[in-house]
Amino acid sequence: MLDDMNTIAAFFDADFGEYDEDLEVLQAYGRRTGGPLLELGCGTGRALIPLARAGFKLTGVDISPEMLRIAAGKVKAAGLGRKVALIQGDYADTPETGQFEFAFTLMNTFLHLLTQADQLRALGHWRNLLAPDGTLLIDVFHPNVQELAALDGRVEWDKRWTNPETGATIMKLLARTVDLAEQVVHVTHIYDEVSVDGQMRRTLAAFDLRYISRFEAELLLDRAGFDLEAVFGDWQLGPFESDSDRLILVARRRG
Repeated sequence: MLDDMNTIAAFFDADFGEYDEDLEVLQAYGRRTGGPLLELGCGTGRALIPLARAGFKLTGVDISPEMLRIAAGKVKAAGLGRKVALIQGDYADTPETGQFEFAFTLMNTFLHLLTQADQLRALGHWRNLLAPDGTLLIDVFHPNVQELAALDGRVEWDKRWTNPETGATIMKLLARTVDLAEQVVHVTHIYDEVSVDGQMRRTLAAFDLRYISRFEAELLLDRAGFDLEAVFGDWQLGPFESDSDRLILVARRRG
């Protein structure tokens, strides 16, 4: 998975960099808890940088050196070196110590934990990194059974954009299959990059996501020593319902 995350890093900001639906809620929880904040799987700093600009002190952890290289460049360019610490490593067990008031993992990052043992190990570690009564937020997609069953491996169009530095056109496609018994979606990102002289280069990045249901997630949090505070179905903090796109869980460290 590490190699594929490094591969995606080159396209990540153009693909997801403008997504900001979660920032207002993250800032609200940051203000409520007071910080410091911890982002688990911070990628290229999509959320990290605006939160630091808003005045919060943060630590970002990511397994991908290439993602963190890009994030570090943004931190330096924004003059936020005193606000942001970046740590390269597995978010399930790095960093070793901490007293964070608010930790969060966004955009399905939690779903890279592919077994229950891995999920509980990560949650237990994150609990230990939180201050007493500290808050954890997890954001994942809400699995829709009909949509999952339709994932048959066919190549789907996603989006296109232009690389502002090279002028190349980049087309992103997806291919996905699902193992319903194991609750695992096998994902392949396909990036076709067409240069201004018409040459095409294809880049593939494959990874797995183990999706979870609401009550499965609640049981995991309980076993890991968290008390559930809220469950939302979107970033407007609407109720979690059958047709919700997101499953956003907020829990507090117990004891």
